[in-house]
Amino acid sequence: MSDVWDKIYSIAEANDGCFTTKQVEEAGISRVYLKSYVDKLLLIRTGHGRYVLPDSLTDEYAILQSRSHVLLFSYGSALYLWGMSDRVPHHLEVTVPSGTNVSRIRKDNPDLRVHYIRKDLHEIGVAETVTPMGSKVRLYDKERCICDLIRARKDMDMQLYTGAIKEYFNNHPNMRKLLKYGKQFGIEDKIRTYSEVLA
Repeated sequence: MSDVWDKIYSIAEANDGCFTTKQVEEAGISRVYLKSYVDKLLLIRTGHGRYVLPDSLTDEYAILQSRSHVLLFSYGSALYLWGMSDRVPHHLEVTVPSGTNVSRIRKDNPDLRVHYIRKDLHEIGVAETVTPMGSKVRLYDKERCICDLIRARKDMDMQLYTGAIKEYFNNHPNMRKLLKYGKQFGIEDKIRTYSEVLA
């Protein structure tokens, strides 16, 4: 193979097998090579300006998050990644700030569920974890997940909701952090009620 392929392969390897046209161009390589390698089945195009190596086990969480730095895994997806739900999500769920244009991401991922939140509340409880395939992703911490569940209770699957709430309160809940978030979201009283019943 050529030096160009070696460079592209190195970029992919350094990014869990997935990378962007921008990353390739920043390395001084023309984007023309990407189409050539896709035609030769050496690369797979996963979306606009996004590629993966065919031999890499593609991690849908990592690929999706590489599309936008503001996209955070939340609700059922975050619960699953934290081990607070044993149900593998049928749909990936993410939260972005209100006004974020995710139309292209949604087009490439028709089953994606996008939640919007005010920009000042978007960064509350941001954390990192590792996916089942070993990629590092950003998501909401357990306390933020509980707050989101309580806030969206009427729209939640009750089995998922009940299981996650019980799992959290039965496993050393961080009440200080949970109440702090609850205050910011205006649900402090509801959280106190849950803690009295379950903690």
